[in-house]
Amino acid sequence: MTVPNKTASFGFREVPEDQKEELVGEVFTSVANRYDLMNDLMSGGVHRLWKDAFVDWLNPQPGMRVLDVAGGTGDIAVRIARRAKAKGGEAEIVICDINAAMLNEGLKRSDVLGAGVIRWVCGNAECLPMPDASVDAYTIAFGIRNVTHIDKALAEARRVLRPGGRFLCLEFSKVEAPILDALYERYSFSVLPRIGQMVAGDADAYRYLAESIRKFPAQAQFARMIENAGLSRVKVRNFMGGIAAMHSGWRI
Repeated sequence: MTVPNKTASFGFREVPEDQKEELVGEVFTSVANRYDLMNDLMSGGVHRLWKDAFVDWLNPQPGMRVLDVAGGTGDIAVRIARRAKAKGGEAEIVICDINAAMLNEGLKRSDVLGAGVIRWVCGNAECLPMPDASVDAYTIAFGIRNVTHIDKALAEARRVLRPGGRFLCLEFSKVEAPILDALYERYSFSVLPRIGQMVAGDADAYRYLAESIRKFPAQAQFARMIENAGLSRVKVRNFMGGIAAMHSGWRI
């Protein structure tokens, strides 16, 4: 009896499970040098406000050990470092991203130089190169929908968090207002790939972006996945009717 190969969603396509990581890697390698610019163009700069609110909710403190997964170009890590510095000390921050091109772009950012101590590590969210119970906070922004096995990534988040540690995720989510949902759908599939072609030279990468958002679990379902991974006190906060959402949990 032949056992069918396992598949994973790559946008709206089902691909062999062992190919998804490579396909996602190709997407981000293709757009790495225009990634930050595209974020500004796609959101009209609103992603910066979301990321500020994300770090507000984390409330970084001097001496905090933070692992920023899928941290790519350093947007979140720089914000955390600056916030800790403003309180009189430094946070210990490790950026872990599977894509070397994204990490290299982050290392070029001028604002990284004055941010504080940030370590850059190439690693997989499903098998983190970090010891058990080694960090006070695990952050991931706009990255978890790209992993092959979300449940494994969440299990790894719990593993590396110390007891009392915080999990915080910012991700595109399900729009809960019907009219806004229709407008956002049209923008995502009609406008976004065109911007991607003009600016990053890759319409397919941004078509995948729109598709991957649609395939990602809605807020309540993702909250249950976080709880199933062994994290507690899970809370959700929406932005702009659910275009993006933050999920928070704790390792008790």
